[in-house]
Amino acid sequence: QVQLVESGGGLVQAGGSLRLSCAASGRTFGMCWFRQAPGNEREFVAAISGSGGAEIYAEIVQGRFTISRDDAKNMVYLRMNNVNAEDTAVYYCAASDYAGTYRDPKRYRYWGQGTQVTVSS
Repeated sequence: QVQLVESGGGLVQAGGSLRLSCAASGRTFGMCWFRQAPGNEREFVAAISGSGGAEIYAEIVQGRFTISRDDAKNMVYLRMNNVNAEDTAVYYCAASDYAGTYRDPKRYRYWGQGTQVTVSS
């Protein structure tokens, strides 16, 4: 059983930056970030493989967001640059039992409670 706790959310101005953190209670494999805006379905943002050697991104955040991990600290991060109003959402960290990168939320067994990101224009 892996517990995940997100942090780092808050209010940021459009064009600004924010770094989200996800603390895991133990070793993790494939990790990801999803987000959910009010009235919308949960959507994939970014994923990183268990080795950290592979990353994939949603097209809408490609080039602006960067996912990374520090296994010594059992941490995963999401660096968000040049944010805009469409990035406003609750951001969730999730962990898979497998080492790959996946866009399908069904591949992730463990989920955090989420952290709110609000972008002001």
